[in-house]
Amino acid sequence: MPFADELIGRDTVHNLTRSLQAAAPDAALTALRAAAGQIDPLSLRQRADLLRDALLADLPGDYATLARTIRAACDAPGFTGWLIWPVTGALATRAVQEGGTDAFDDAMALLADLTGRLSSEFAIRTLLRHDLDRALGIIVADWTGSADADVRRLASEGTRPYLPWAVRVPDIMGRPGVTVPILDALYRDESEYVRRSVANHLNDLSRDHPDVVVRTARRWLDRPDATTPRLVRHGLRTLIKRGHPGALELLGFAPAAVDVDGPRLDQDVVPFGGSVQFTAAIRNSGASPARLSIDYVVHHRKANGGQTGKIFKLTTRTLAPGEQIEVTREHSFRPITTRRYYPGPHAISLQINGVESERAVFELTATDRP
Repeated sequence: MPFADELIGRDTVHNLTRSLQAAAPDAALTALRAAAGQIDPLSLRQRADLLRDALLADLPGDYATLARTIRAACDAPGFTGWLIWPVTGALATRAVQEGGTDAFDDAMALLADLTGRLSSEFAIRTLLRHDLDRALGIIVADWTGSADADVRRLASEGTRPYLPWAVRVPDIMGRPGVTVPILDALYRDESEYVRRSVANHLNDLSRDHPDVVVRTARRWLDRPDATTPRLVRHGLRTLIKRGHPGALELLGFAPAAVDVDGPRLDQDVVPFGGSVQFTAAIRNSGASPARLSIDYVVHHRKANGGQTGKIFKLTTRTLAPGEQIEVTREHSFRPITTRRYYPGPHAISLQINGVESERAVFELTATDRP
């Protein structure tokens, strides 16, 4: 992931200032100019918020005045890219502050117009939180049928329950299926860019409402086009890892009779920063072919001495009756920013069509690193 200053840095502030100065020559833009000296220690989202607030301070007045200035700035060279994030954030914030449907509806339209310059997916969250039903009505009626793929993608991406870097929208998370009409309109979209967003949105929904997701995916597979099976597989990826029976059945991973020999580890003690290799033999002991989703689970030791499992994809195979395969994988314990390792007992197991094998235990040794 790029560093924050590669996306929203001092150059971004200067470009935004020039564009707005051309659109509003009488504005001093004092807060925006000052922001250039305040931005360095901030995270990416904090930088976007800083510039949003500076823009609101420098361009006072009602929503209509701000919207006219932004529309005028669209003619300025360089009014594109990451500077659009704080611009769309300011528009949504001013519309909500003003209240009323006119400002709300115009902000929705202007965010759709700007999304091709940089996705408005972060700013739309402010409007969704303010009036979800009105926003969803506009999205379903206007955006999902837009000729612009960027707008159609915004319809799906902006309403994702767990959109990265974005604020949460409690009503989306608390009202199961409220965004499904958007996905229904877009799952057969001609653009892979849009369909990818639909799959990620479906996967987000599966974290809280797995049964809604399985029912939705089943409907799609009843009326598919050539791209639907791939989209559904991607959208159900978390449920498949979790061994959700409905998701497994939908993708053809029925309960199977298999014998598992392993996993067998190449060592019982693994140093911090090192790796462990495991192998396992899997045999179809049933009388019919078995389609298998094969994952492995690393059971990490927690600070309180318990364990928590993390699932990793291995392979998907179809075995004839009596057929056997051997799987092998090396798993690293090198330092990473997203996980803290604790010394002590760990374990590895296989998960086949949602059913876990016996665990192979090993010891992760301590490190002198802080």
